[in-house]
Amino acid sequence: MRYPLEDRLPATGEVLTVAPGVLWLRMMLPFALDHINLWLIEDVSDTGQPGWAVVDAGIALPAVQQAWEQVFAHPALRGWPILRVIVTHMHPDHLGLADWLCRRWSTPTQACRLWISATDWLTARLARLERTGYGGERTAAFFAQHGIQDEALLHALRTDPNGYTRMVPAVPESFRRLADGLTLRIGAHDWQCIVGRGHAPEHISLHCAALDVLISGDMVLPRISSNVSVTDLEPEADALRGYLDSLDTLRTRVPDSAWVLPSHGLPFTGLHGRIAELHAHHAERLDDVRQACAQRPHSAAELLDVLFKRPLDAYQLRFALPEAVAHVNWLWLAGELRPLRGEDGVQRFTLVTSP
Repeated sequence: MRYPLEDRLPATGEVLTVAPGVLWLRMMLPFALDHINLWLIEDVSDTGQPGWAVVDAGIALPAVQQAWEQVFAHPALRGWPILRVIVTHMHPDHLGLADWLCRRWSTPTQACRLWISATDWLTARLARLERTGYGGERTAAFFAQHGIQDEALLHALRTDPNGYTRMVPAVPESFRRLADGLTLRIGAHDWQCIVGRGHAPEHISLHCAALDVLISGDMVLPRISSNVSVTDLEPEADALRGYLDSLDTLRTRVPDSAWVLPSHGLPFTGLHGRIAELHAHHAERLDDVRQACAQRPHSAAELLDVLFKRPLDAYQLRFALPEAVAHVNWLWLAGELRPLRGEDGVQRFTLVTSP
């Protein structure tokens, strides 16, 4: 992997050109992962109006809105309007301000429309209506079933208000559908949609062959592995297999030479090598689970030390436990682990031994 821009970063409210007609901007996040990369692509409306397509919107915070206003006034945008808002997936750091952007730039004669996969639009709408998968009694029961015994965390899961609605205050009521294989004409170039599974329901990456650029979203990140989770919404999901299969699809459809624009971290080259690293990382973690469950049955919670090898706070546990379930589900559904429900109600997994 190489980082051609080295440590150059766009400051808040600034933009940096990364390819012809493609601008990079960077917005804050209030988490340990403290930033998200967003993109602007030169576009043109059906009536010939030059403008910009936004790729991902940032989280709904006043400071991020203010930073967007600085970007809109930046000389590099040439005073052109935002014509459409493309969102890779429904997570709050990507979708949070999409409704605000669409309203901010729609006119009586020209709608600034959200473009997103149908599955992620529907899931986002559902997440705002009910807490399944994002907290509440069912989420707390799911965590307890997989071995979480911290009553403070379980109480927080049961009673915390819906955090998704805070970070995504509204989801546009209408949208344009993105789907695998769809070709978008954005300005002077075609961009192909490539669907990814496992991290989000129907994540969309965008590949422009003419520019040799891949906007990878969260599917391929340069320094960290994307979160791959199983939640109470689909408790038997094989999310990790979906994610790894999606990486293979990207490797097949996008050349190694591509300039990769990720949602977090620095733009890089060396896509195929990074995909190989991610495969190796998860293969190692799966082998760690096999070895632990061969010694004695383990719950997903008991596997957290095996998988993450570092202390986790309560916030991190909300992501780590569903990722641990993704690893045991992969092995269970492959016939390598057998679930055992204990008298305490906790589901543990033991390695299936050959007869």
